[in-house]
Amino acid sequence: MRRRAGERQSRFIAIAAGLAALAILVVICSLPGDREQDGKRPVRPGVTGPAIGWGFTHTQFSADTGTDASTARAAQLLHDRPMPQNQHIMGWGADNPEPRPGQYDFADLDRRLALIRRTGGTPVVTLCCAPDWMKGGTAGHTDWNALEKAPDPQHYGDFAALAGKIAQRFPDVRHYVVWNEFKGFFDDAKGRWNYEGYTRLYNLVYRALKKVNGANQVGGPYLVMDSHVPGDDTYASDLKGPWGSIDRRTLDAFTYWNRHKAGADFVVVDGSSYSKDDRYAPDTFAAARKFADVGRWLRKQSGLPLWWAEWYVEVADENDNRARWSERTRTAAQATALIEMTAGGAAGGFYWNPETEGADCPGCLWTSTRLDDGGKELPMMTLLSRFARAFPPGSGPHDLDTGRPEVRGLADDRTALLVNTGKRSVTVTVDGRSVTLAGYDVRWLDRP
Repeated sequence: MRRRAGERQSRFIAIAAGLAALAILVVICSLPGDREQDGKRPVRPGVTGPAIGWGFTHTQFSADTGTDASTARAAQLLHDRPMPQNQHIMGWGADNPEPRPGQYDFADLDRRLALIRRTGGTPVVTLCCAPDWMKGGTAGHTDWNALEKAPDPQHYGDFAALAGKIAQRFPDVRHYVVWNEFKGFFDDAKGRWNYEGYTRLYNLVYRALKKVNGANQVGGPYLVMDSHVPGDDTYASDLKGPWGSIDRRTLDAFTYWNRHKAGADFVVVDGSSYSKDDRYAPDTFAAARKFADVGRWLRKQSGLPLWWAEWYVEVADENDNRARWSERTRTAAQATALIEMTAGGAAGGFYWNPETEGADCPGCLWTSTRLDDGGKELPMMTLLSRFARAFPPGSGPHDLDTGRPEVRGLADDRTALLVNTGKRSVTVTVDGRSVTLAGYDVRWLDRP
């Protein structure tokens, strides 16, 4: 998630999750093909290479907890829309995996990964965050306010050993992301990222995962590609565009990791279309070009497939909520971001699924499963799952010229996606057909 407050969990949530696991077992066993022939039916092939495609990250409240009817609905939805699904090892729905040295608790990871497998998703594990005893805390105690602290250097090896233990426990998981947003790695004294420390941690984890299975796909550094708007020369860099320039300290951290990494199968970063101080340039939709420009730069520097671990287009409020736009505007902005990330050469990305326990859930993929009528598809699920199906890895989509600057287009030989970034209706011609788009309309077309 973004760099604001760390996640707080209670034992109540952990207990509720355990009870909900029973409901999930019932749900997943009732999915098509999962009954008596479950052990014999062909397993849906997952992604094995670094070009993962488009999916989402599970957060604290997800499809594995809630009412029986709602979790059943959400599980069916995921089964019908199979995508890569990412889960962190601690926080965001998972309890402390190693509360004491050598004492493991993988119950939450077991439950989440079981859900991912049985709904046909490709599992991805983000190796963050660290148990308290690795970062100066008390063994056997979890302080969720300290979730975003990095391990102490003397415990880097312990964290790598935990990563190896997880890889052994889940041999079907082939994709691992090392840490999250450089959390805890900013050096206040030097005013820059402690990229030496992160790279040392990364290299130890990389080697541990490859030792378990050389086919494991490992990537980093999961930096936030912060930027400043034009005219703001704060930490200005040469990676710039009409949206501004990337913070030089971020590029320094990436460059160090890229030069000193033990190896990598893909590069993973996150970022927003708006600047570090929550401004858009040149405007809300045009600012998304940042994703394309940054993507091209990262691909050129690394020569590796690129993932966006998170991306954001709507400025959050003081509580880190994004609820100021209509769902129509939000969906159009997200579709534009997906087009720009693809234009920048991204091999995939993970939508950070917002979390709520109530009825109002702006930007969520499904309605809250804690409600009796929850687990229903929302506009972002429709967009994301359709984009994942339409433009899988290797499909080679390209920009589609619509003849109107406010209408963005992406297409391959079979499908075209059109987005009207303006609030007024507009008509364009695609493949000889006249198409009228309402304001902030997102339209899919089958190509002849």
